[in-house]
Amino acid sequence: MIGRRALLRYASGVSGASAATLAGLAGCASTGSARPRIVIVGGGFGGATCARTLRVALPSARITLIVREATYTACPFSNLVIAGLRELPVQQFGYATLAALGIEVRIAAARDVDAARRSVTLANGERLTYDRLVLSPGIDVDYAALPGYDRAASERLPHAWQAGAQTLLLREQLRAMPADGLVVMTIPENPYRCPPGPYERASLIAHYLRTHKPGARLLLLDAKDRFSKMSLFRAAWRERYGDRLQWLGAADGARVIGVDADARRVFTDFDEYAADVINVVPPQKAGAIAARAGVADASGWCPVYAATFAATLAERIHVIGDAAIANAMPKSAFAANAQGRLVGLQIARLLGDQEPLDTTLLNTCYSLVAPDYGISVAGVYRPNGERWAEVPGAGGTSPLDAPAASRALEARYARDWFTAITRDVFG
Repeated sequence: MIGRRALLRYASGVSGASAATLAGLAGCASTGSARPRIVIVGGGFGGATCARTLRVALPSARITLIVREATYTACPFSNLVIAGLRELPVQQFGYATLAALGIEVRIAAARDVDAARRSVTLANGERLTYDRLVLSPGIDVDYAALPGYDRAASERLPHAWQAGAQTLLLREQLRAMPADGLVVMTIPENPYRCPPGPYERASLIAHYLRTHKPGARLLLLDAKDRFSKMSLFRAAWRERYGDRLQWLGAADGARVIGVDADARRVFTDFDEYAADVINVVPPQKAGAIAARAGVADASGWCPVYAATFAATLAERIHVIGDAAIANAMPKSAFAANAQGRLVGLQIARLLGDQEPLDTTLLNTCYSLVAPDYGISVAGVYRPNGERWAEVPGAGGTSPLDAPAASRALEARYARDWFTAITRDVFG
């Protein structure tokens, strides 16, 4: 397991050698161009980190960060908002610190990308040219993938998988439900963004029900038979929530094949369920700009070359964060932060006619089963050919038999991690 001190040291997820290289690159990269133009679309944990890294590694560059809104709302810890344990404003961050570093922050929607002409068109028609483009657009809900679930349906059956208004909508539905009501969560097959994390969310909703609506129940309908930290979660559910939380997997016929938002019903292969609150975690795909840029494949996600996260389907475009197919690496904020830092370094080297770095990336995913009960899984990843592969034996999970004090300590570590990474990214 990666210890707390190491975790905070590597909040970016990049190996120590790469972090040292960042300092060495500052002020000495030769790009062959007086002032290269780097455009980054998306200002989450991946895009904002990449912009910061490039500002240090390539100080001569003109760096433009395109963000849809002036305020970024973080998904990690948003499940606490749903459970009434945290308020949304503490999840929200601005870009003033990045702008103060000399990064041009544009509050606009990126409408299109012309890879041949190396340009990004904004919603107002303005066109920005680039030497390198970084796409970090996060996810979009794949509304075509689940019959009955569209944007209108999400206002009745919230997904809350893009933090903000949907987060608050789900919280208010939980507050308004009957004291002996039923909550149903639907969980799709992999891949999907995590966090929020469906199993952490289920845990914290169960905590809310136990605290405020002790007669209510939560039913999970999962398209999978196994999931990350499964043994840890299920043991914790038995200990903390008993019959209040029930999980059904694919072998139980729990794969959801459709919903009826007006009737508040969910349909599986063999059954249908009516509930007071239905949280649909829908199938997902890369943010829409990725498809318009021509870097998403038939899966809806973006294949990349492992070492540089350069798109395989277009030149001079890199894709990081949730939108990228990073193989063994999860679609987490920690991973996006690591990828953003790495790609900033790699772009500086590529523009300086240097070989890309050979590096290792780290990831740790914390989950809260309750406010005082944390568990985690850590992984170490290296390129293996053109894939990111987990280094065998280098990661691990929380011990299954850990005492309550250890669970409470991991919950504190999770909060420390969130404080550290948001300070690192947003200032």
